[in-house]
Amino acid sequence: MPFIFIFFLALLTSLSARPLELSLPFSENQGGDVSWIAMDAGHGPGSTVVVTDSGKRVYLPFQADCVLRVEGGAVTDARIYRNYHWQPTSAADFKLESRDAEFVVSFRASTLFDCVRAVQWFRQQKDGLIILDRGGIRSSNNGDVYFSRYYTVEADGQWVECGRYGALGNRPRIYQMLPRLFGNENETRKVNGTLAENGVGKFSDLSLPVLQQLKADGLTHIWLTGVLQQATSTDYSKIGQAPDDPDLLKGIAGSPYAVRDYFDISPDYADNPAQRLDEFKALAERMHTAGLKLLIDFIPNHVARSYASDIHPELDFGVNDRKNVYFDSDNNFYYLTSKVAKGNAPLRLPTVDHKTGRILNETARLVGHADGYFMPERVHGRVTGNNQATWRPTDGDWYETVKLNYGFDFIHRDRPPEYPTAVSPRKPTPDTWKKMDAILAYWQSMGVDGFRVDMAHMVPPEFWKWSIHRAKERDAEVFFCAEAYNDDPAKVPSHDPALEADTNVMVALLDAGFQAVYDDPGYDTLEKIYHGSAWANDLQTVEDEFGPYFFECALRYAENHDEVRLANSNSWGGLGMEVGRPVAGTLFGLSQGPVMIYHGQEVGELGEGREGFGGDDQRSTIFDYWSLPELNKWWNGGAADGGHLSPAQVDLRAWYVRLLKLQVEPAFTQGTTIMLNHANVDNPAYGRVERTSASGHWIFSYLRSDMGSGSHYLVTANFNPQSGMSKVRIHLPEVAAEALALNRSSNSWLVLRDRLSTSNQLYTMKVSDVLEHGIYVEQINSLDVNYWEIRIEREKPGNSIMAPTMGRMSSTRNRAK
Repeated sequence: MPFIFIFFLALLTSLSARPLELSLPFSENQGGDVSWIAMDAGHGPGSTVVVTDSGKRVYLPFQADCVLRVEGGAVTDARIYRNYHWQPTSAADFKLESRDAEFVVSFRASTLFDCVRAVQWFRQQKDGLIILDRGGIRSSNNGDVYFSRYYTVEADGQWVECGRYGALGNRPRIYQMLPRLFGNENETRKVNGTLAENGVGKFSDLSLPVLQQLKADGLTHIWLTGVLQQATSTDYSKIGQAPDDPDLLKGIAGSPYAVRDYFDISPDYADNPAQRLDEFKALAERMHTAGLKLLIDFIPNHVARSYASDIHPELDFGVNDRKNVYFDSDNNFYYLTSKVAKGNAPLRLPTVDHKTGRILNETARLVGHADGYFMPERVHGRVTGNNQATWRPTDGDWYETVKLNYGFDFIHRDRPPEYPTAVSPRKPTPDTWKKMDAILAYWQSMGVDGFRVDMAHMVPPEFWKWSIHRAKERDAEVFFCAEAYNDDPAKVPSHDPALEADTNVMVALLDAGFQAVYDDPGYDTLEKIYHGSAWANDLQTVEDEFGPYFFECALRYAENHDEVRLANSNSWGGLGMEVGRPVAGTLFGLSQGPVMIYHGQEVGELGEGREGFGGDDQRSTIFDYWSLPELNKWWNGGAADGGHLSPAQVDLRAWYVRLLKLQVEPAFTQGTTIMLNHANVDNPAYGRVERTSASGHWIFSYLRSDMGSGSHYLVTANFNPQSGMSKVRIHLPEVAAEALALNRSSNSWLVLRDRLSTSNQLYTMKVSDVLEHGIYVEQINSLDVNYWEIRIEREKPGNSIMAPTMGRMSSTRNRAK
């Protein structure tokens, strides 16, 4: 098949009469093939979705705003992305000519195009199959594909092959921490204790040596959770920050997701609270010195009821709102009116029994003076953060917050959008959009490198496409990761016709510019192995279900602040911290997307007992002043050397470090994933449990393979809490054998070495035996995972364990296609 290779002869960075030229040294397509070229060459946001002639969707790792179809030596179709959808444009504006056995596409700089920043090309065969000549492609069962690589252009005109996260070897490895807990040495841990009683972590605890240690552990990003100023009971009146109304508090410290000022920092974390912003900037500088990127929360859906900015009062929400209507596109809030709201004024909060006056909320009772009302909303009430249009929110609602309005009428969901979309391009940009963009710009100027976005699916995807593009104009490398859930009925759909009506909201958010989205489905599936009826096989089903774009861009995690602690005695089957090995090991290696560790996970933090508002919920509290007993053993008075950890904890932490560092192997940063469970369901030697007719209850395996670098890994996990698996045979489907370039007539040897353990043992087997009977693994211990590096050798290595040879008659294999 012809090979397409793009070389840039000239690039323009400003408007000019000179053409932009793309040199395409490929021969005439044969057999009815069509070539496609996708470029980011314009000024505004683009699309990651290209729909081909056959209806197949090609998902790109960058936003393109120009797509050309080339057939028969000419540009036969041209599209540009404007007003949130692809539009046809004149193909005659793009000239294709033969020049020294190359085709050169040229077009002129204009108000549409200024320079080519990114490009990718592919071929569409006559049968509709999509081909990418240089690898980096993942396909779904319906023929849709995702390209994980593309080309950027440097200032001197040289092209550079990149991945979604920059250089091909880049892969974000995130450490989530709450500064409130991290570094807090106070061991009092009084239930509902105050800051003075229980202490609090400080920005200064994140010293340069501590940050350098985290960098040495293999981390690239630190997510500081809950640093924005929030509603709290702590009195900082001396610096102009009074405590909040007790009826708005969840916990003595307060909820980090009830933001009181988007432009300010919680005074808790500063050694000198009056200088908190300066101390935050100093922390950002230390992180960058250590080679780490800084992430913070961006919480776009809701704010604390008490929101009022001291830093930028001119950008406060609701000042110019029409408060007598439920919805107006330029209102910042939604208001309770008789047409939409349940009950009548005034707003009654669930902190108090309004019949008896008894204070029900423990935080409100401890702080005192609660009455169940919030004075500013006695007349003009506002919708709560979780879309509840009621004068009487319940204790299960986000009653301490109010929902922000992006022009989407969440009650009348079929109403035409009151914001710019493909179906309403002339709608003005809502006021809330502009204010949120100012907030992002502010934190970028303060040294923040990216944002973990809370409940991103509750905000229109068009806002994200607009705002993330603007953020990238300020910093091309800014990182956005979305917490999002496709099964949430509150999700806001995209109106882009390139995305089908039933498109997973994760895909819509990735198209909007997010580099990663939460892999909640994968996490939930593994948890259900221990608290439900799931099998390990189900993980392959779930991960395949959402298609290649989501799969390769999902953020994998085994813990975060919303999820239970792995080591908690009431979670994950009560198996303790060791269950983290198969869970994290399996999820982290699955794709090229980011991975995340939650502080304390690496030493088996328990999350046991009641802390205050957080209750005994199997988590480490985000609402209370507290400290982490297991992590503090590693913290060791600020030495951060693990001086008080048990031998088992030392071993577990070292294991997590090895796991993180393996994620930069080319097989994991650039390679493709080949799942193996479904190919082994009928294989009785695949860890089959007695009295079952299928395999794959407790065992999970997959191949990660990058043919370009020759990096290949087999990942095997055993989730069984009691039994190891012996003499396992893993049958390889055709695609796996091809990825490893295994030749049945070869006399070569396949060598396995587990890079995740410290045993460094080698297992050797003949390639012909592997193709006939599968890869042989002598032992997979219970609650363990192995990262087997695969090499093909001409001779059997010394000091290796030879896999037993199986006769032809003993094989029960049915080759999986």
